[in-house]
Formats: sequence, structure tokens, C-alpha cells
Amino acid sequence: MSYEIITLDLDGTLTNSEKKITPPTKNALIEIQKAGKQVILASGRPTTGVLPLAKELELDRFGGYVLSFNGGRIMNCKTGEIIYQKVLPPDVLLPITEASISYPVDILTYDMEHIYCIQAKETPNEYTMLESRINSIPVVPVNDFSGISFPVNKILISGEPEYTEDLETLLKKQFRSRLNIYRSEPFFLEIMPANIDKAYSLQKLLNNIGRSANEMICCGDGFNDLTMLEFAGLGVAMANAQPILLERADFITKSNDEDGILHVIDHFMR
Repeated sequence: MSYEIITLDLDGTLTNSEKKITPPTKNALIEIQKAGKQVILASGRPTTGVLPLAKELELDRFGGYVLSFNGGRIMNCKTGEIIYQKVLPPDVLLPITEASISYPVDILTYDMEHIYCIQAKETPNEYTMLESRINSIPVVPVNDFSGISFPVNKILISGEPEYTEDLETLLKKQFRSRLNIYRSEPFFLEIMPANIDKAYSLQKLLNNIGRSANEMICCGDGFNDLTMLEFAGLGVAMANAQPILLERADFITKSNDEDGILHVIDHFMR
């Protein structure tokens, strides 16, 4: 089978433990784009947090795509066009915060320049600060989201795993089919519009560019990567992936600290 597209999660997949793309992996991804292959970056990060890596891989030059907010927004890197976007209904923001505020967690949302955070304590928790560092976006404390006027693609709840697990159960029961709610990491609870995940948005993109899932490799390590691994022609789990991905992947590559993506390219795209 000839694979023409590779879709990559970022943290724990494309980037190593230092949140960097190694030179061998970067060079290989640029090389396959020169040969006519397409690269898609699919991340739970906000768009602002994905674009520096897209720029580093020259997706703007070669016509690659970014799926940010776990697929809540799709952007053509060459033209800057937003191909698809879905946002949270405005009437869910208050009930989500009311349900979550009794737990010692931070509640986050984003625009292109800031992370707005309802903090459980005087300072953001360590997981909120991790999100800030990963995306290079400063945290702005707020009392609530009532003053937010921009479309909200995602709410992120950060906190200790026992609290995010409880909140996942609670919010799923409260909102049922209205929202897509899951943990991308044990300490990150993602709250997305209904039906939005990486696989759903990849299908939207493939329809737009006239490609099929059989032509695509998807690589990931986290819970939020499972749907796209199962959707792809070849679903690849990193060696450092969550156990459920290791069970269901078509292929297991090396870890993100061992140039696992380069290993995939050498095996399937050269």
C-alpha cells in the first residue's frame, strides 16, 4: 500500500521529552513533503501552540494542514484558511464551570494569545503551567467565563487524575450527547463539541482534499489519538503510548525519544 499522508500527534509523538523535533525526524518529514507526500499535525493544543511546529516543518511551503483543539479547527497552513471549525454552545460554559468549581482543578479556555484560567488556588496548578509552557501562551486568571466574547473551541480541566476522572464521569452524565468529553492525559480533561475528535475532523479534511483514509498513516500516544489510529489506513502507536493504543494499533514504532516517527517514515513512506 502506498501511503501519501502522515498525520502526527505532537506531544509524546512528534516531539521528544524536551518538546522538540529532532533534526533526523525534521529532515525526513521535509524530505517526504518534497517528494509530494502530505503532513498533517493533529493536536489537542490550541492553534497558536501548533503553528510554531508547523512552521518548523515548512507546512506553509508544502501545503500541510493543522488540526488543533483535537479537531475542533482545521487550518490550511499554506493559505491560512480555516477549512472547518466547530465551537462549544455558549449555554454550556456556565454549567460546566458550576459543576467543576467544587473540585480542586483549574478550568481553562483559549484565544490566539492567552489561556484564560479559573483557578482553584491563588496560582495555576502545575498542569496548567505545563499547558502554558507547551503552547508558549501566558495564563490570565479570570473569575468566570462570562466576559468571553470569542468562539470557544475547547475547555480544558487540569488537575490530579482522581479529580479529572470523577469530573469526566459527572460531566458525561450531565451533558450526554451534547458534548464530547474525555481525558487526553490522566491530568487533562478535554471538553469538546459533540462528535468532535481527531478521526471525525480528519474525515472532513480528507473529503475536502479528495483523499481517503486508506492512504493515510496516523501516529499517536494518548487517549485522544485512539480514534484516528483506528480510522487510518495504518494506525501507529508510539512505544511510549497508553496501553489501549498499543493493543489496537496496526504497528508499534519506537518511542518519541528514539525518533519513532523517523522509523515509521523509513518503513512505510520512502
